[in-house]
Amino acid sequence: MGDDGIHAGDAPDPVGKYPHARRCGNLLFLSGIGPRQSGSDEIPGLVRDAQGSIVDYDIEAQCRAVFANVRSVLEEAGSGWDKLLDVTVFLTDIRRDFAKYNALWAEYFPGPAPCRTTVEISRLPTPIAIELKCIATV
Repeated sequence: MGDDGIHAGDAPDPVGKYPHARRCGNLLFLSGIGPRQSGSDEIPGLVRDAQGSIVDYDIEAQCRAVFANVRSVLEEAGSGWDKLLDVTVFLTDIRRDFAKYNALWAEYFPGPAPCRTTVEISRLPTPIAIELKCIATV
């Protein structure tokens, strides 16, 4: 890791001047990771009308994409999905999305799972419905 932190080529570029992750000893701290696709910044499951306004989204598609992006950053940093210790989950509509998200979480963590905190927030920097903030071991 250089002074610029860890940047995973398979994950979408950060939306600001920050790295995907930084390592401190054997701990890895990930910046907030969302479901945008690397290269295109497309948001899986996002439905827009003819004027470009958001009319709907598919939380399952966004969950699967955010999990894939987190996995990419972990692997780039020499860690792995099974080394996650703590995850903070940000949802923009907890009433609508928590049950589906929680079911997918159980699918992705069939055995021991990391600690988790889930909160609802009014919005994220891009029109996504979920973002994860993670700590893992390396």
